[in-house]
Amino acid sequence: RSFPLILIMSIFFISCSKEAGEGGNSSIYGKVIVHNYNSSFTELNDIYDGADEEVYIIYGDDLSYSERIRTSYNGVFEFKYLRQGNYTVFVYSEDSTLTMPSGKYAVTREVKITSNRQTVKADDIIIFK
Repeated sequence: RSFPLILIMSIFFISCSKEAGEGGNSSIYGKVIVHNYNSSFTELNDIYDGADEEVYIIYGDDLSYSERIRTSYNGVFEFKYLRQGNYTVFVYSEDSTLTMPSGKYAVTREVKITSNRQTVKADDIIIFK
C-alpha cells in the first residue's frame, strides 16, 4: 500500500527540481582587476582593483543577464541566495584590439554551484580601460 504513495512523492519531488537562479543559500564571489592602457593599448599605465564596476550574472541557459551588481571599493563582488546550477558571470571591457564596433566586449567566467550552502570563487576578471 505504501508503494503508490512513494511513487507519487517521488514524482512530486522530481517535478519540483529547481533550475539555477535565486532562491538558494549559495553564493558566487570574485574580483575585477583593471589593466589601464594608453588609448592605443600599446602601453600599460597601471593595474588596480576595479572599484564600482558593473558585474552581470546569467542563470543557467537564460538568454540575457539575470542580475547586475557593482563591485565594492576593492573590486570584489558577490551574488547571493543562489541555487545549485551553472552560471555565467561577466564584466564589459574596453576592446584592446580596437576592432569591435561597440568598443567593448564581455569577459566571462563560467561557475558551477554543486551543493547547498556553497560559496564558489570565480576566477579573477581582468578588464582593459
